[in-house]
Amino acid sequence: MITTRFAPSPTGRLHVGNIRTALHNWMLARKGGAGEKGRFLLRIDDTDAERSREEYVDAIRADLAWLGLEPDGEERQSARLAKYEAAFEALRAAGRVYPAYETAQELDLKRKIQLGRGLPPIYDRAALALSDAERAAKEAEGIAPHWRFRLDHDEPIAWDDGVRGTQKFAPAQLSDPVIRRADGSWLYMLPSAVDDIDMGVTHVLRGEDHVSNTAVQIQMFAALYVAGFVAAKSAAKSHPDFAHEALLVGREGKLSKRLGSLGCDAFRERGIEPEAVIALLARLGTSQPVEPIADRAALIESFDLSTFGRAPAKFDDAELERINTAIVHQLDFAHVADRLPEGMDEAGWRAIRPNLTTVAEAGEWWRLVTGPIDSCEFSEEDRAYLTEAAATLTWGDDPWRALTTALKDKTGRKGKALFLPLRQALTGMDHGPDMAELLPLIGEDETRARLRHAAG
Repeated sequence: MITTRFAPSPTGRLHVGNIRTALHNWMLARKGGAGEKGRFLLRIDDTDAERSREEYVDAIRADLAWLGLEPDGEERQSARLAKYEAAFEALRAAGRVYPAYETAQELDLKRKIQLGRGLPPIYDRAALALSDAERAAKEAEGIAPHWRFRLDHDEPIAWDDGVRGTQKFAPAQLSDPVIRRADGSWLYMLPSAVDDIDMGVTHVLRGEDHVSNTAVQIQMFAALYVAGFVAAKSAAKSHPDFAHEALLVGREGKLSKRLGSLGCDAFRERGIEPEAVIALLARLGTSQPVEPIADRAALIESFDLSTFGRAPAKFDDAELERINTAIVHQLDFAHVADRLPEGMDEAGWRAIRPNLTTVAEAGEWWRLVTGPIDSCEFSEEDRAYLTEAAATLTWGDDPWRALTTALKDKTGRKGKALFLPLRQALTGMDHGPDMAELLPLIGEDETRARLRHAAG
């Protein structure tokens, strides 16, 4: 069974880039494999107690629910600290983690020196050369160590990436990553690897900014198995399948600070439907056309990592609004009934829906039915025409067609001269919903009254 996960840190609200990652993991799981639907898990990465906030946890859940990306399970890293401690001790016993004592300033100076010499700014493993006495002396001075994972430099790291194809890294060109701070708190690398093993994650789909992290974690997965932290019977594969999608950028082709704050709250305030967000982000960055597809089953069926490109995926507000308008025109009455103005029924929704860009605009268009409407200025000739219209009006199954057909025969008018004065008299506008659908909603008495009022 395919199992994916979305692992946000509750240090802020989800933004559009996070949402796209969550969506693609949800789609990958829902498409499943071998005829079996997979599992989509939510993992709250809240090991950073100082920055994590419970209101952000609640907001993440609420945003996923609004988008319809309901997880099949949830875990919180803050409840799994004993797991990470056990993994750490297993790696420590196996010689795969080691203490380091450099300060942030010392490490920064080392990087600057390396860059000045034209060398890659990777950690020089100086801490491995310390003797037991030297380590004891540093700790006697009150210097608490941070802990690094020791990469194995003997073999290249390689994997077949679901988006980027074959990836190879020389471990010696990577820094041994810090996995634990001097205060005992955890960084991302080890808890994530432990959780992926423990939660049975089979596929990790994330941004291309994690590619080097993946190289490190592949060795970490293997080290956890070798160290005996994971039972052999559960080690069908040494690590999940990885795929790294191109990052989201703005229309101008650069990373945008605005994208870092654009999230579900902003979408809701603008009247953007969750279906529009899904339709846009589902195919953004792929070779498939972005279309206003409200049917999620169709989007899932067409989801294919092989269509994902390497070029940055460009998010365009104008495209989102275009998609949203088209999606609104597809929504049925039951989907929007609780958001419509009082008195608007299914016939009213069908009449005004083609004129909407957001559902919130329904109230303004419904005013054409309930009134009052704006008054228009008419020529003497048009006032006479409207007087004739009021006298000619009959009511049946299709009063608009009956009225315009009769007026055409009586007055010889056609086209704009036939229809526009009637629309203006009945709605106060020169454009709007189909009058054949609108007139029955206005009703016979009100229709006649508006015609007479406009005629003066």
